Amino acid sequence: MPATSSARRTDSRPGGRSARVRAAVHQAVRELLTDEAGELTIPVVATRAGVHATTVYRRWGSVGELLADVATSRFSGDIVVPDTGSLRGDLDRYAYDLAKDLCDPDTLALVRATIGIGGEQGAAACRGERQRQLEAILEREQARGTQPPSLERTTDAVLAPLYYRAVFTNDPLTPEWTHSLVAHLLPD
Repeated sequence: MPATSSARRTDSRPGGRSARVRAAVHQAVRELLTDEAGELTIPVVATRAGVHATTVYRRWGSVGELLADVATSRFSGDIVVPDTGSLRGDLDRYAYDLAKDLCDPDTLALVRATIGIGGEQGAAACRGERQRQLEAILEREQARGTQPPSLERTTDAVLAPLYYRAVFTNDPLTPEWTHSLVAHLLPD
């Protein structure tokens, strides 16, 4: 079976020219999103990155794929999974840290663009690492000997409202509000 285009694009060397191009293109996307200069296109990104548009098309194929890659890179490991000794404490800290991250204008611009342009691939890039982080918190709680809520229920109760409020409303993501999400999931 022939290699898919996405497999080919992810099998790059960790250093050298490929890494420099990726870093330059990612930086160009982040700058263009914060500049609000208008249209985000492959030729505009390539010009800003100082590379040829063909290089960007060959590696990413579309603006949606490029945004998904930038989002995946940005969200991988940026929030440390807390270990406070309790599920409630871990989820409170996690929700607070995620809300703080989503309040950053650069992060919010990337999330909105990735979801808006990237479709399902963009949404998956925005939620993938976050769900892995929640899963780690829930697995740790299970290792402590208690039965935590399911990943789906926790995602629906904590992750979904945070992203919805950040992306689609102008309502604040206050510490009190984030705490209330966890309190609804884990009533006393």
